[in-house]
Amino acid sequence: MPVCKHCFVSGRVQGVAFRAGAVRRARALAITGYAKNLPDGRVEILACGEPAAVDSLCGWLWQGPPLAKVSDVVVREVECAEIPGEFSAM
Repeated sequence: MPVCKHCFVSGRVQGVAFRAGAVRRARALAITGYAKNLPDGRVEILACGEPAAVDSLCGWLWQGPPLAKVSDVVVREVECAEIPGEFSAM
């Protein structure tokens, strides 16, 4: 049964290809959802899919792409009334 997790990633995560890396990783794991930059400098991620795949993506968020410097990742499981059809950057 699919799960959805809402994540907020802090640190140097904008301008370092974080969203593009998240899209590649999520699509490779067959996860749907989105990654978007927030005005406060964080990246917001919604990840929906098989629990092990979503957990794998959540683990990757702590590392991110090579130029990222992640300081914190807040993850909470959410109800997904509408599961997106693919994973995209917004």
